Amino acid sequence: MVPYQDALRLGRSGGLVAQPLQDVFHLPAKSTSVAKARRRVLTVLCEWGIGERCRADAELVVSELFTNAVCHTDSVKVTCDVRLTGRLVRVEVADQGRAETEPRATFSHADDEGGRGLLLVGALAEEWGVRPHESGRGQVVWACLRCAGPRG
Repeated sequence: MVPYQDALRLGRSGGLVAQPLQDVFHLPAKSTSVAKARRRVLTVLCEWGIGERCRADAELVVSELFTNAVCHTDSVKVTCDVRLTGRLVRVEVADQGRAETEPRATFSHADDEGGRGLLLVGALAEEWGVRPHESGRGQVVWACLRCAGPRG
């Protein structure tokens, strides 16, 4: 018998539709966790057969979103949720803390050390956004990447 989360479900038209693949993990809200999050996402996407270009884009997106959660909130842990539905990879990074402002893309001066992360996310993602965490504390920043094909 196949585990429930891996099972196929019946679509509205009566055909079989594959359930999305998903990986959720939690890491301490420390700068050393950013590299761990990148490695985990790369490993999972490779196991799912996602191509190198899409994996590289997802790696950068996870790095930027996770770094923001660590640096700009008072979180103890950060949660990362990666899903593959068809050719769409969705990455969500949830913090527990209160940031001073909602994450938004801003333009930085050439000599600024930071501030370009969400601009990069916006350039790579088909769409991205922010929503309040279901718990009422913290935020979820998400991005969707469309992959070219099973290996793209």
